[in-house]
Formats: sequence, structure tokens, C-alpha cells
Amino acid sequence: MSPLDLAEALKGLKLVKDPNLLVGIEGSDDAGVYKLTDDLALVQTVDFFTPIVNDPYDFGRIAATNALSDIYAMGGRPLTAMNIVCYPIKDKAMGSSVLRAILEGGLDTIHKAEAVLVGGHSVEDPELKYGLSLTGVVHPQKFLANSGSKVGDLLVLTKPLGTGILATALKAKMLDEQVTRRITELMAALNKDAAEAMVETGVNACTDVTGFGLLGHALEMARASNVVMQIYADKVPLISEAKKYAAMGLIPGGSHANQNFCSQDLDVESKIDPVVLALLTDAQTSGGLLISVPAERAPRLVQKLEDRNTPAASIIGEVLGKGPGLIKLC
Repeated sequence: MSPLDLAEALKGLKLVKDPNLLVGIEGSDDAGVYKLTDDLALVQTVDFFTPIVNDPYDFGRIAATNALSDIYAMGGRPLTAMNIVCYPIKDKAMGSSVLRAILEGGLDTIHKAEAVLVGGHSVEDPELKYGLSLTGVVHPQKFLANSGSKVGDLLVLTKPLGTGILATALKAKMLDEQVTRRITELMAALNKDAAEAMVETGVNACTDVTGFGLLGHALEMARASNVVMQIYADKVPLISEAKKYAAMGLIPGGSHANQNFCSQDLDVESKIDPVVLALLTDAQTSGGLLISVPAERAPRLVQKLEDRNTPAASIIGEVLGKGPGLIKLC
């Protein structure tokens, strides 16, 4: 669902106030945070989607990784997971073996995240979908929201962009096996190491880059923090093949919706290539973390990310000043 459609659906909902609900739906954060005690809070999220790769085991890995990123983005540690399955069990071409492979991929990823599977829920559905409902923990005074970005912060991205465009190319059977394997491993790479690095460093805000694209998620952070951000297009890490396919017009519909969502609060220099703009609004699956870190701590964060071999460790922009929520792209 596009960010504009989601905002329209949520508008006017009457929410109950609870002093222990530290993060709810009001700020477009990645997960909710609920305080249990003075030193313990729950982090809760849910995420599921349709397949974006052909291999069922890899799909399970990617869907689980994508869901876990919400916990990591809040500075939390995942504890328990529950499967969410929508599956055409009566489809003879699918059977139960495909579902088992998906669940195995998810389970292996849950274990890699040092969490445990406690159950789940399944429904019969003609369209396959899979994901997780997750519970994690964080100190109630140490969670990270997208509203904490400060003037003078630098912006760091931990994975390159382009998976949405390349997933579209994959569906069109235009990707070779080497590129397919590379983007599969990228999407299946947990943000666990990146999250540990940012918690150790001490940062101000974070979000994971997923369906709304880099600019969409950056704009949500800018609006929640009441700041103006500047992003340097030539500093943003990109998957090399994605630019070629974007130039061919293989841009998913969600990316066009993201560009529309950002348009009123996005100041784009005339020199920016429209293909690059498409990549910066590309709807990512299981993308990296976008971290707002004090400038004096940024070198330490980048070093910690590089030491952990995260897919990227790139300073892509800065927070220029206070404002109503604006992105300048140069």
C-alpha cells in the first residue's frame, strides 16, 4: 500500500491513550514500543508479503529478514517470532513441500537472529504470502525512533539500493543467475550487525529502508523530527545493475507512488538524473538501516559497520536545520 493510501486509511482513527505506550502509530515508526517496567519495554511489529524471488527457501529467508529489521531499527533485540502464512494448499503444483521450504527459510533466519519461533497462524489463500509477527525488547529510555534526528547529524545507509527494480527484472526473466543470487543474499542479510554497531556507537534516530524507498523513509524521519535533510545523490550506494534496468523503464509501481508521496516536500536539483531519482524512491525489500548519527560519532559508526562487513557503510547526507520536514536532493 502506498504511503498516501495508508495515511488516508489511518486518518481519524480514535486511539486510546496509554502512558506506557512509548511509540504507537502516530509517528510512522517501524515498530511499537510498550513499557513494562522502568528498565524493560516490548518492541512489537508484523510484516508479510508475496514472493519476490522464485526459490521458496530464499523467499522465507528474505521475508523473515525484512520483518526482523523493524526490531533492529528501534534499537531492540528480537526474542520471539510467529509465522503468518497465506497459502494455496489445494494447488497441486504447490503442495505442502513449497510451504515447508518457506518455513525452513524463515526458521533458519529466526535462529540466526537469536530469536525463537513460538507459533503462528495460517489461512488458505489463492495468493501466497508469508512473514512474521515479532516481539523484542529494549530499554524504555534507549529505544530509537524516527523522531530523534538532530541538526548537524550525518545520515548513514547500510545497504545499497535497487532491489525493487531488480526484483521487477527478475519477474520479467531478465536477470542472470549471478545477479539473482547476489540480490537474494543482499535481501536475506540481517541488519543485526548494523543495529549492534549503531547501539554501541550511540545514535539519534533510525529507520529501515523498505517499501517507501530511501526518500520516502527519509522524509518520514524528517517530518517526525521537524528537520530539513540534505541527501547527496552521488554518495548513495546503488546496486550497479539496477541503474541499467531502471533506464529501461523496469520501475515498480510502488516506486512511482513513493515519488508522488515525496514530491511536495522534496527539493531536487536540476542536475539529478531521473533514473537516479527512480532508484532513490525504489521500493526496497529488506533494505538497510538509515541512521541519523551525531557528526562526531559518524567515523566511529562507519568503522564499526566496516569491521562487521555490512553491505554498505555510506555517509549519504546531513541534517541541515530545523524545519517542517523537507528533503533536499543534490
